[in-house]
Parts: sequence; structure tokens; C-alpha cells
Amino acid sequence: MGYLGNHLATVVTGVFAAILTGLWPYFVDFAPILNFVFIMAVPITWFLTFTCWISQKSTDYMHKYEIHENHSEKKSLSSSQTTQIYTSDGKQVSPTEIKVAQNELSGELNKLKESVKLKDSEIERLNQEISNLQTLVQIESLKTELANLKMLASKSKSKSK
Repeated sequence: MGYLGNHLATVVTGVFAAILTGLWPYFVDFAPILNFVFIMAVPITWFLTFTCWISQKSTDYMHKYEIHENHSEKKSLSSSQTTQIYTSDGKQVSPTEIKVAQNELSGELNKLKESVKLKDSEIERLNQEISNLQTLVQIESLKTELANLKMLASKSKSKSK
């Protein structure tokens, strides 16, 4: 956290804005373009300083930042806290009940995985049968086409004689 309370960006931007503001009167007479640069830069840097300050205040508020809390206190608080789980009707659930429910759900999940594997193997078998049937249909259509060609060939031979 440091001495600045996480306001380092605010301080750096504020110092830069103050320096620009302090230097402005010395450079007014040099060139009109330099005056224009200062007219633009000074308000922008003060706006950035204000934005940094507001955002840090917001962050501090959202995280309820406490300056004097030690890291060891955080460890002791986190180790002493236990997770308590409640059912939808407001009853507290013990860790053993959670383990039993996890085991039951794991068993059901394994059963579902096995049934999915069986279904997958059955689908694969049916796909193989479909491809075999398609092959048989193709063979039969080829036989029919061959028989038609033989008939046409025999008719053309009988007409040519």
C-alpha cells in the first residue's frame, strides 16, 4: 500500500498538472501555439488528476479498504472461518452429508457414462448395418442393370441375324 494509500497515480498526475500550471505564465509570451498547448494541457491534466482521485476513492469504498489490517490477521480470519452450506429450506448441511451426496451423484454419473457408451456402440453397429444394406442394394441394382444389359444385347443380336 505504501505511504500514499494507493494514490500514487493521483499524486503523480497532480504534480504534473501543478508544474504545467506553474510554467504557463512564463511561456505565454513566446508563441501563440505554445499558449494553445498550455490552454489544452492544463485543464486536461487537472481533469485526469480528479479522475484518478475519484476512481481510487471508489475502489477503496468498494473493497472497504482498511489501512491498519495486517496480513497475519487476514490469515487467522480465513483459517478460522468454515464454509456453511444451507439447503433451500434453511437447514444447515454437514460436510458428511455433502460427501454422501457427492458419492451418490458420482455413481449416477458413472451409470450415465456407461449407458452413453452402450448407446454409442449400438449406434455404431446400426451405422455399420446401414452401410452393409446400402452395399447390398447397390449390388442388387448392379445385378438388375447387368440383366437388363444382357437382355438388350440378346435382342440386338437376334435383330442383327
